[in-house]
Amino acid sequence: MAQAQKAQTDGSAWRGHRFFFRVSGFSVPCPLGDNGRPTEGRATNHPPPSRDTPLAEGVRPIEVWAWAMYDFANSGYTTVVITAVFNAYFVAVVAQRAPWATLSWTVALSLSYAMIVVTAPLVGAVADALAAKKKLLALTTAGCVLFTALLYFAGPGSLWLAAACIVASNFFFGSGENLIAAFLPELAGSRAMGRVSGWGWSLGYLGGLASLGACLLWIGRAEAQGRSAAEAVPETMLLTAALFAAASLPTFALLRERAKPAPQARGIGRAAWVRLAATFRHARRFRDLSRFLACSLFYQAGIQAVITLAAIYAQEAMHFTTRETLRLVLAVNVTAALGAFSFGYVQDRIGPVRAIALTLCGWIAMVLIAALARGPAAFWFAANLAGLCMGASQSGGRALVGLLAPASRLGGFFGLWGLAVKLASILGPLTYGLATWLSGGDHRLAILVTGSYFVIGLVLLGGVDMVRGRRAALRAAREDRLRRRP
Repeated sequence: MAQAQKAQTDGSAWRGHRFFFRVSGFSVPCPLGDNGRPTEGRATNHPPPSRDTPLAEGVRPIEVWAWAMYDFANSGYTTVVITAVFNAYFVAVVAQRAPWATLSWTVALSLSYAMIVVTAPLVGAVADALAAKKKLLALTTAGCVLFTALLYFAGPGSLWLAAACIVASNFFFGSGENLIAAFLPELAGSRAMGRVSGWGWSLGYLGGLASLGACLLWIGRAEAQGRSAAEAVPETMLLTAALFAAASLPTFALLRERAKPAPQARGIGRAAWVRLAATFRHARRFRDLSRFLACSLFYQAGIQAVITLAAIYAQEAMHFTTRETLRLVLAVNVTAALGAFSFGYVQDRIGPVRAIALTLCGWIAMVLIAALARGPAAFWFAANLAGLCMGASQSGGRALVGLLAPASRLGGFFGLWGLAVKLASILGPLTYGLATWLSGGDHRLAILVTGSYFVIGLVLLGGVDMVRGRRAALRAAREDRLRRRP
C-alpha cells in the first residue's frame, strides 16, 4: 500500500473527514444522522478531534499498512491453491481425471468450510475473552503455511494426502480471515472504516497477483528447461507458502493487540463457551447487525459461486482456452484491487448501506450480461464488472460489521460474519453445481439461478438501518465497559 508507506507521522496524508467515532474505548456517542453521520446542530458531550484522520486515536499509519499486509500475504493462498493452479493439478494429476475427481475437490473444500462454520464463533469467543486475536492469528498462519507446503508431496494417486492438506490449509486460512478482520475497528475511525478496509482488500488482490505471477514464472522456467508444468506445480506450493510467511511478518512485528482480557477469562474452555453463548444470546439485541449477517449469507453465496466457478463458466459456456482464462483472471484481479481501494472512499461518502446496495446492483447486472454474452468482448466486460463489485462488496461488508458490532464483542461478531461467509461458500457453489446437473449442463441457466442470491441479498439489505444499528452497538459497548469497572 503505497499511500500508507508514504504517510508521515503527523497524519497529514490521512485527512479529509470532519468527525469519527472511536471504536475502541467508546465515549458517550454523538447523535447520528443519515448513514451514520453526526446530526448537524445538536449538542454533543465530546468535541470532535482536532485533526481529521481515518485512523483511531493512537494508531500510526505504518500499523495500518502492517494490518493490510496480511491481506497481501494470505491472498496468494486462495489465488494459487484454490482458484488458479492447484485445483486443476488436483483433478488432472492427483485424482488422474477420474469421474469423481472434481467432486472430491469440492467435497474437500466443503468439509473445510463446514469446520470453519462450526468453530468460527468459538474462535471469536476465545479471541474476545483472552484478548488473543494476534496469538490466534499467528497459530492459523503457521497452520496454513505448513499444510500448503505439505502439498509439495501431492502427486499421482496421493488423493488422501492432498485432500487432507487442502482441508487443513483452507480451515486455517478461513479462521485467520476472521481474526484479521476483527482488528479493523481498532485501527479505523467509524467514518473511514470503509476506506481503511478497502486498502486491505486492494492490497490483497495485489498480493494474489504477485503470488500467481511468481508461480507462473516458475512454471515457465521449468518448461524452458524441458520439464512439464505438472512437474513444477508441487514446487509452487513451497513458493506460495514461503511468500505467505514472509509477507505476513510486518503484521506480527507492527500490529498491536489493543483489546483487554475479560476479568472472568481464567480458563480458555469455560471463557470461550461463555462468550459464545453470550454472542448468540445478544445477537437478538442487534436487529440490524443480524439482518445484515443474513444478507451477507445470500449475496456472499453468489460471490463465492463466481469465485469458484468463473473459470469453468469461461471454458464451458464461452469456450475460452486455458491461456485466455488465465489472462482473464489476472485482469479481473487488477480490476478487483481498484474496486476495493476506490470504493472504500465512496462508502465513506455515501454510507455503507447505500454503497453495498450499489455493488449488489452491479452484481445483478454482471450476471445478466454474462448469461446473455455470446462473444468474448461482452464476457470480458461482465468479468471486469464482477471484479469491481467483488472488491467493493467484500471490503464494504467487513467495514459494516465493524460499525454494527459492539467494540467489546468484535471477535464474536466477526466470527458470526465469518460463519455466514463460510456457509455461503458451501451454498453458492453447490447451487451452481446442482443447477448444471439438473439442467443437463446448462451453465447459462446455472449462473442465472445463482444470481438470484444477489437479489435476495439486496432485499434483505433494504431493512438494515445504519443509524439504529450503530446506536445499538455504541450503547452495548458502553454498558459492557460499565460492567467491567471494578
